[in-house]
Amino acid sequence: MNILAFFNNKGGVGKTTLVYHLAWMFAEMNLSVVAADLDPQMNLTSMFLEEDKLEEFWTDTEPSRTVASALAPLLEGTGDVADPYVTGIAERIGLVVGDLSLSTVEDELSTQWPNCLDQKQRAFRVISVFWRMLAKAAGQRQADVVLIDVGPSLGALNRAALIAANHVVIPLGPDLYSVQGLKNLGPTLRCWRKEWQDRLKRAPKSLGKTTELPKGQMNPVGYVVLQHAVRLDRPVKAYQRWLDRVPSVYRKWVLAETADQPPGSPKDDPHCLAELKHYRSLMPLAQIARKPMFLLTPADGAIGGHYKAARACRNDFSALAETLLERCGIRGTSHQP
Repeated sequence: MNILAFFNNKGGVGKTTLVYHLAWMFAEMNLSVVAADLDPQMNLTSMFLEEDKLEEFWTDTEPSRTVASALAPLLEGTGDVADPYVTGIAERIGLVVGDLSLSTVEDELSTQWPNCLDQKQRAFRVISVFWRMLAKAAGQRQADVVLIDVGPSLGALNRAALIAANHVVIPLGPDLYSVQGLKNLGPTLRCWRKEWQDRLKRAPKSLGKTTELPKGQMNPVGYVVLQHAVRLDRPVKAYQRWLDRVPSVYRKWVLAETADQPPGSPKDDPHCLAELKHYRSLMPLAQIARKPMFLLTPADGAIGGHYKAARACRNDFSALAETLLERCGIRGTSHQP
């Protein structure tokens, strides 16, 4: 199971937009995709579903069909992880709908983390709850890839979500806050990975007969710079200042490389997966049309410069998707734009 988490403890960098568009692009590449909204703010869910449709998932007259309903039996002590409801968005896209109540799970996940050191079976089941839920979701859709959207936090909720991931993609903006955020994110990922490996060694042998546990790889596959302004095919000076700092900060704090690295820009950095420009007013059109920016047509209002920008957007996301498949060792299928 190939699980990619998109994570940055700095909010507002376009992380959810990235997950949404990659889900559609991977589907165009004939890959089956499950997108999982593990952010209590539910931004990914709101991009996929209109409010009227989402309200159906929260009706009091029917069982809940959000991520919270799959976790509830285990967290309430009445059973184990239930089969999640995966709503079909398109032929090759399934969505695990988010839930505002996910924020209430934080305390239980925090409590059970140290209990793993005491070899308590329930603690391991709780901490691995997202991984096992996603495995069920992937099985339902025969998914080639699972994309996780999480909130901008370094808390217990995201720790449990990231433990489920094979790979971590770091979206960031060309600003001081994103650069500084890398200095927090990198050491935290390494700490979580080490602590989970220590806990796996203590997992009761009897647990393995009934419960499979994630390896907690959390391999940083690279970073994506989003929404930087461009003039004459070059970033404006206000952004270039911070862009030039990203490669060395990423190597030092995320990859823990101690050797001195020469300064450079992301375009020359092999760890930079893509630099995605600000697509002007395409996003409002895409939100109204309920489709990704690169699928906008003249019927959606994408005419003239907007249509040209939509084509450029397609090329950008296609290249990014191909790069991710290669870096993560996922076999894709060629497609024609």
